[in-house]
Amino acid sequence: MRLLLLAVTFAGAAVAQPAADGLDPVPGLDNAPPPALGPTASARLKDMVVPAGAAPTQLLGYGIVVGLDRTGDRARGRTGAPYTVQSVANMLQRFGIEVDVQTLGTRNAAAVMVTATLDPFAGPGSAVDVTVASLGDARSLSGGILLQTPLQNMAAGGTVHAVAQGPILTGTLLASAAGTSQRTGPTNTGRVPSGALVTLGSGATMTDGPLDLILREPDFTNAVGIADVVNEAFPGSATAMHAGMVRVEVPADAGGPAALMAALEGLRLEVDAPARVVVNERTGTVVAGGNVAIGEVMITYGSLSISTAVDPAISQPGAFSDGETVAGPVGTVDIEEGAVRSVVLQPNTSVAELAGALNELGLDARDVISIFQAIDRAGALMGELVVL
Repeated sequence: MRLLLLAVTFAGAAVAQPAADGLDPVPGLDNAPPPALGPTASARLKDMVVPAGAAPTQLLGYGIVVGLDRTGDRARGRTGAPYTVQSVANMLQRFGIEVDVQTLGTRNAAAVMVTATLDPFAGPGSAVDVTVASLGDARSLSGGILLQTPLQNMAAGGTVHAVAQGPILTGTLLASAAGTSQRTGPTNTGRVPSGALVTLGSGATMTDGPLDLILREPDFTNAVGIADVVNEAFPGSATAMHAGMVRVEVPADAGGPAALMAALEGLRLEVDAPARVVVNERTGTVVAGGNVAIGEVMITYGSLSISTAVDPAISQPGAFSDGETVAGPVGTVDIEEGAVRSVVLQPNTSVAELAGALNELGLDARDVISIFQAIDRAGALMGELVVL
């Protein structure tokens, strides 16, 4: 077990140089002026906005997967899935086959939930990808085939919008022998590419009147930038209403809202990306935007390793005695504490410089995540910290 001993404090308005304070300098940093933030990214308008009323529709369905190699739901037992047995019996009954539920086995079948996202302008005949996830105690969906499953919009009273069917792709491997199994990745979740056919569209249309553009990521700067770019192409037509919407008056010669949207999609503008650091503690991943900066702060860190072990010990009785040999555990504990070191970060230090300095000091990814969390708690992270 390894613990990270970490202290983060503000260095103050006037920070002494690391050499004078006896602190270790941060590799790669000097007394040069603070680095300028990186250039903003350029993006197409179609990747930033959607027309008002054109929100996608989430679909949900309950289905049966068959063709499994004895990795499906168990029919009986405390952890069995009786609804799978009942579902298979109901399906066979629709084909005119009567079966006894008590004698029906389902190790080659599994009950699943099927989800899909319907594009607002998709019409009957369009193909949609679906995701399939096991509902019962199935061990794997690899090699299975999803039987015809209606997909409903539960928020709209259960209206069926699509029907899904097809072979399931899990992208995983499951192997077992003599009661031991090994797998790579999750096997109870899979996808059916283009596995659903739309039978009823969501009903989204382009109405006459102003065209409202809804930003995927609301931002005042980007909303004003979108309005400026649109006004360059169609003078006086766009107004930023708020951080999440830009209203565009349809010019008489634009050919209607649909033609105007097609003309606007190719426009490009400089995007003001949010200052955000995203960390995933499960995988030890840190992703930071280029606009993230770190204020004047001092970091003190160290490590503590604690190892424990239990070894068997044998106690022998004395010679010619009536005692018995007794075996018992003997525990040992070893504590090793690493040297504590400190660094001082200058104002407007970039995340890339901090990450490079910590990597050169031999810290692993989880220690780096702990440092970012402590810097955020100290108020020195000039951005948003998102922990997954």
